[in-house]
Amino acid sequence: MLLRLVRTYLRPYAAPLAAVVALQFVGTMAALYLPSLNADIIDRGVVTGDTGYIVRHGGLMLAVSLVQIVCSVIAVWFSARNAMGFGRDLRAAIFHRVGTFSAREVQQFGAPSLITRETNDVQQVQMLVLMAGTLLVAAPIMMVGGIIMAAREDVGLSWLVLAVVPVLGVSIGLLVRKMVPNFRLMQERIDEVNRLLREQITGVRVVRAFVREDHETARFADANAQLTDVAVRAGRWQAAMFPTVMIVANVATVGVLWFGGHRVENGHMEVGALTAYISYLMQIVMSVMMAMFMLMMVPRASVCADRITEVLDTDSSVVPPANPVTELPARVELDLDAVTFAYPGADEPVLRSVSLTARPGETVAIVGSTGAGKSTLVNLVPRLFDATSGTVRIGGVDVREIDSEVLWSRLGLVPQKAFLFRGTVADNLRYGRPDATEDEMWEALEIAQAKDFVEAMPDGLESDIAQGGSNLSGGQRQRMAIARAVIRQPDVYLFDDSFSALDLTTDARLRAALRPVTRDATVVIVAQRVATIRHADRIVVMEDGAVVGTGTHDELLATCGTYQEIVQSQLTAEEVA
Repeated sequence: MLLRLVRTYLRPYAAPLAAVVALQFVGTMAALYLPSLNADIIDRGVVTGDTGYIVRHGGLMLAVSLVQIVCSVIAVWFSARNAMGFGRDLRAAIFHRVGTFSAREVQQFGAPSLITRETNDVQQVQMLVLMAGTLLVAAPIMMVGGIIMAAREDVGLSWLVLAVVPVLGVSIGLLVRKMVPNFRLMQERIDEVNRLLREQITGVRVVRAFVREDHETARFADANAQLTDVAVRAGRWQAAMFPTVMIVANVATVGVLWFGGHRVENGHMEVGALTAYISYLMQIVMSVMMAMFMLMMVPRASVCADRITEVLDTDSSVVPPANPVTELPARVELDLDAVTFAYPGADEPVLRSVSLTARPGETVAIVGSTGAGKSTLVNLVPRLFDATSGTVRIGGVDVREIDSEVLWSRLGLVPQKAFLFRGTVADNLRYGRPDATEDEMWEALEIAQAKDFVEAMPDGLESDIAQGGSNLSGGQRQRMAIARAVIRQPDVYLFDDSFSALDLTTDARLRAALRPVTRDATVVIVAQRVATIRHADRIVVMEDGAVVGTGTHDELLATCGTYQEIVQSQLTAEEVA
């Protein structure tokens, strides 16, 4: 997976990569030429006392060193640009892929894991690409070139090189084999720490309200300790690599001095050649160390690449239509025909053969106990999920055949959990309609009964909203979300328990203000509170994923036992209202 990922997203950088290889080749060849020059200076300059030879070849060494430095600097610059561009493109690809996911895929991976894959995992692969451009390209050139140049200096010591390289390779391979499982487990532990941290930060008020700080601290400490244990195990194997390489290198150096010294004594080798041979041996060992450093990064990057590829290869269960419908009637009705929905692997479906119709100018309310499938039903309309069987139609067209942009442009969804984005009040309202004017925004706020508290803010429409709207109360967030839907002026309004945080008086005022705005639109309201939906044109009662009653408030009181139970459970609240 790692090779496939790198090959795919580095393809646009073929020319800069070729430049990196060329520059690294020139720089490495220059580095390999230096010990040979140094040997010549010793044998033909120092031993013979020829100062002119030393000066001339010393200047040549300086020129070669300058070439090496310039090539290395430019190669690192290109490598850094390639790696940063690769990381940018990969993050963008993950972001766009996640943006196509339905709620099912998001739940499958989980938000903490998706965040980790988008950030930490991409960073690990990006770092591998960067180091590959600076180390991995140079390592094989230096190794092969060092072996050739060492043999050129003295063939009689070549057996030492032939012994050193396999020993290093086998030793490092065994260590890497031990590290891979630990790196895989470490990424899972990072996901868990990320999940707990996100959960505790988001729910900090609940934690404090129930005095559970010690419990949550213990949970985080346990997850953190598990991550630390895995990281320490991986680090121990990783730390063993450098001593292993140095032991082999030092033993090889001793061998060169021992056997090379005898060859110098017997006149089979020059002193300068022995010095150069030791330098080449060190360069060979350095190339192995560079390759080793890359191998230390490969296991973790490979695990990260697998996790990234898993996201990129996951197709959304909500499939775009092959021949999308791009035009709908001016006024559309919503029709659900024998709709059934079940989560993958679930024993029972959430919805069972649900049929209902909501026409323009009509308000249809859906009511039922918790877990009856009301929110799931609403989520099928904008295709956050797709029905397992049956059909959801807008304007007589199956929603699975409508162009997604056209479908969403005709809907105004207020989700069960009102979410606001970090920015200003105006920024959040313009999510509904980017070209909305200030007058239109104030009008939408007034309809949603949010004008008073927005006017009371220091900067009005330009007042800051924290991430998730955490600086607003639950009722204020709901009213802002309703204003965001109203300003869109959609043909179909979907209110998913959007009035639950409002007091009865505000609820009544808001519904009264909505009536003129939604007069020609199709309105679907999911609610727990009978006061919110008792005046709806039609009320659909759901229980265990099935429709058990349909009619007006009075009709259901006379015919539907489930609705009677719901009304009786709220009787006191109704009387107060």
